[in-house]
Amino acid sequence: MIRNVLSIAGSDPSGGAGIQADLKAFSARGVYGMAVLTALTAQNSQGVSGVHLVPAAFVADQIKAVFADVRVDAIKIGMIANAEIAGAVADAIEPHKGIPIVLDPVMVAKGGASLLDLSAVEVLTRRLLPLATLLTPNLPEAAALLHGPTAESRAEMADQAQSLRALGPQAVLIKGGHLPGQESPDVLATASRLSWFEAARIPTANTHGTGCTLSSALAAELAKGAALLKAVADAKAYLAQAVAQADTLTVGSGHGPVQHFHELWPTPQLDRH
Repeated sequence: MIRNVLSIAGSDPSGGAGIQADLKAFSARGVYGMAVLTALTAQNSQGVSGVHLVPAAFVADQIKAVFADVRVDAIKIGMIANAEIAGAVADAIEPHKGIPIVLDPVMVAKGGASLLDLSAVEVLTRRLLPLATLLTPNLPEAAALLHGPTAESRAEMADQAQSLRALGPQAVLIKGGHLPGQESPDVLATASRLSWFEAARIPTANTHGTGCTLSSALAAELAKGAALLKAVADAKAYLAQAVAQADTLTVGSGHGPVQHFHELWPTPQLDRH
């Protein structure tokens, strides 16, 4: 049976992040993708120049329409934007117990634009974190949720992952792409253990939408019934290859997108020397 996965997130008209990246990742991982929009953005590979929020009540209406008609096997939550939308999303999904929820706390775009109102952090923490099967912050996002400094070592990443799990999510995956060095390690904190997932840093500027893509791939794997550790391993491996093939695309002149369909499209050999 083909699984159905719902993304609740913002739109990126250039196609690299947000809902557009989510739907590409869902398709690449073999699930049927659905989308509830929380915001329209004016953005491209060079940055975000405008944000138009969808009214919170209409965000809720979109979610209710999907659930009224379609079996939902997993949910990915991305850009929430403000406290009112965060509350509306929580109210709409709370009645649907048992569905895996991957929460990617989108706060800042690649170019530095803020995508989450500061007043929304409290609502997101209080209402959405306890609903999450898996929380997937990067290092700055983890620090913002904890109101503390950004982790600069593996030990600090591990401590923050455990601190975030204490706020309510079943598991936390902190992404280490912002750490200095040649490696890009992620740490997964569950109730019983800490697990590290290793990857070499890939030399490319084309990393637009990596967080959206990883969280969507994770939601797809959980929808298909994968155990959490395998879901993380498979999603991270998929993203690593999507980043490795990103330079085969020619999209924009800034931070370009990853190649979501690297397993499906023929790709030329890259010369990174």
